[in-house]
Amino acid sequence: QVQLVESGGGLVQAGGSLRLSCAASGRTFSSYSMGWFRQGPGKAREFVAAISRSGGNTYYADSVKGRFTISRDNAKNTVYLQMNSLKPEDTALYYCAARGVDDPYSRTNYWAYAYWGQGIQVTVSS
Repeated sequence: QVQLVESGGGLVQAGGSLRLSCAASGRTFSSYSMGWFRQGPGKAREFVAAISRSGGNTYYADSVKGRFTISRDNAKNTVYLQMNSLKPEDTALYYCAARGVDDPYSRTNYWAYAYWGQGIQVTVSS
Protein backbone atom coordinates (compact mmCIF):
# COMPACT_ATOMS: atom_id res chain seq x y z
CA GLN A 1 0.00 0.00 0.00
CA VAL A 2 1.14 3.56 -0.64
CA GLN A 3 -0.03 6.93 0.62
CA LEU A 4 0.27 9.98 -1.59
CA VAL A 5 0.46 13.65 -0.61
CA GLU A 6 0.46 16.45 -3.19
CA SER A 7 2.00 19.88 -2.72
CA GLY A 8 2.94 22.93 -4.77
CA GLY A 9 -0.44 24.13 -5.95
CA GLY A 10 -1.71 27.68 -5.75
CA LEU A 11 -2.78 30.73 -7.70
CA VAL A 12 -0.83 31.83 -10.77
CA GLN A 13 -1.42 34.19 -13.67
CA ALA A 14 -1.93 32.89 -17.18
CA GLY A 15 1.40 32.17 -18.80
CA GLY A 16 3.02 31.35 -15.49
CA SER A 17 4.43 28.12 -14.11
CA LEU A 18 3.93 25.82 -11.15
CA ARG A 19 5.53 22.56 -10.10
CA LEU A 20 3.43 20.00 -8.30
CA SER A 21 5.05 17.35 -6.15
CA CYS A 22 3.58 14.11 -4.91
CA ALA A 23 5.37 12.39 -2.05
CA ALA A 24 4.74 8.70 -1.54
CA SER A 25 5.10 6.72 1.65
CA GLY A 26 6.59 3.25 1.81
CA ARG A 27 9.65 1.61 0.34
CA THR A 28 8.02 0.23 -2.82
CA PHE A 29 7.48 3.48 -4.73
CA SER A 30 9.51 2.26 -7.68
CA SER A 31 7.10 -0.65 -8.16
CA TYR A 32 4.27 1.73 -9.08
CA SER A 33 3.66 3.58 -12.28
CA MET A 34 2.26 7.03 -11.57
CA GLY A 35 -0.23 9.40 -13.05
CA TRP A 36 -1.62 12.89 -12.65
CA PHE A 37 -5.32 13.62 -13.12
CA ARG A 38 -7.36 16.77 -12.68
CA GLN A 39 -10.95 17.77 -12.13
CA GLY A 40 -12.12 21.23 -13.08
CA PRO A 41 -15.28 22.92 -11.83
CA GLY A 42 -18.30 21.06 -13.13
CA LYS A 43 -16.14 18.66 -15.11
CA ALA A 44 -15.30 15.00 -14.92
CA ARG A 45 -11.90 13.85 -13.72
CA GLU A 46 -9.50 13.74 -16.65
CA PHE A 47 -6.11 12.25 -17.34
CA VAL A 48 -3.16 14.65 -17.49
CA ALA A 49 0.09 12.67 -17.58
CA ALA A 50 1.59 9.28 -16.73
CA ILE A 51 5.07 7.93 -16.09
CA SER A 52 6.40 4.39 -15.96
CA ARG A 53 8.06 2.78 -12.95
CA SER A 54 11.56 3.63 -14.11
CA GLY A 55 10.63 7.04 -15.46
CA GLY A 56 11.73 6.04 -18.93
CA ASN A 57 8.30 6.32 -20.50
CA THR A 58 5.92 9.25 -20.23
CA TYR A 59 2.57 10.04 -21.79
CA TYR A 60 0.46 13.20 -21.90
CA ALA A 61 -3.03 14.34 -22.66
CA ASP A 62 -3.15 16.38 -25.86
CA SER A 63 -4.34 19.41 -23.90
CA VAL A 64 -1.08 19.64 -21.93
CA LYS A 65 1.46 18.18 -24.34
CA GLY A 66 4.40 20.52 -24.80
CA ARG A 67 3.50 22.53 -21.69
CA PHE A 68 3.59 19.99 -18.85
CA THR A 69 6.35 17.57 -17.91
CA ILE A 70 5.99 14.59 -15.60
CA SER A 71 9.05 13.17 -13.88
CA ARG A 72 9.93 11.07 -10.86
CA ASP A 73 12.75 10.56 -8.40
CA ASN A 74 12.56 7.04 -7.03
CA ALA A 75 15.26 7.76 -4.46
CA LYS A 76 13.02 10.48 -3.01
CA ASN A 77 9.73 8.61 -3.50
CA THR A 78 8.37 11.62 -5.37
CA VAL A 79 6.67 12.31 -8.67
CA TYR A 80 6.52 15.80 -10.15
CA LEU A 81 4.41 17.71 -12.62
CA GLN A 82 6.08 20.79 -14.06
CA MET A 83 3.40 23.04 -15.56
CA ASN A 84 4.43 25.85 -17.86
CA SER A 85 2.47 28.30 -20.01
CA LEU A 86 -0.53 27.80 -17.79
CA LYS A 87 -3.97 28.71 -19.08
CA PRO A 88 -7.20 29.52 -17.22
CA GLU A 89 -8.62 26.22 -18.46
CA ASP A 90 -5.91 24.41 -16.49
CA THR A 91 -7.69 25.49 -13.31
CA ALA A 92 -8.60 22.32 -11.45
CA LEU A 93 -8.04 20.11 -8.47
CA TYR A 94 -4.98 18.01 -9.36
CA TYR A 95 -4.52 14.47 -8.09
CA CYS A 96 -1.57 12.13 -8.24
CA ALA A 97 -2.28 8.42 -8.40
CA ALA A 98 -0.40 5.13 -8.32
CA ARG A 99 -1.06 1.84 -10.08
CA GLY A 100 0.64 -1.51 -9.66
CA VAL A 101 0.92 -2.34 -13.34
CA ASP A 102 3.19 -0.69 -15.88
CA ASP A 103 1.40 -1.39 -19.15
CA PRO A 104 0.60 1.47 -21.52
CA TYR A 105 -2.98 0.36 -22.16
CA SER A 106 -4.67 1.57 -19.00
CA ARG A 107 -2.46 4.49 -18.02
CA THR A 108 -5.08 7.09 -19.00
CA ASN A 109 -7.91 5.40 -17.11
CA TYR A 110 -8.62 6.55 -13.58
CA TRP A 111 -10.01 3.10 -12.62
CA ALA A 112 -6.58 1.54 -13.22
CA TYR A 113 -5.08 3.51 -10.33
CA ALA A 114 -5.55 2.00 -6.88
CA TYR A 115 -4.09 4.79 -4.76
CA TRP A 116 -4.87 8.50 -4.82
CA GLY A 117 -3.73 11.64 -3.11
CA GLN A 118 -6.17 14.08 -1.57
CA GLY A 119 -5.81 16.55 -4.42
CA ILE A 120 -4.38 20.05 -4.60
CA GLN A 121 -5.90 23.17 -6.12
CA VAL A 122 -4.35 24.96 -9.08
CA THR A 123 -6.00 28.22 -10.10
CA VAL A 124 -4.90 30.13 -13.18
CA SER A 125 -6.16 33.70 -13.49
CA SER A 126 -6.60 35.44 -16.83
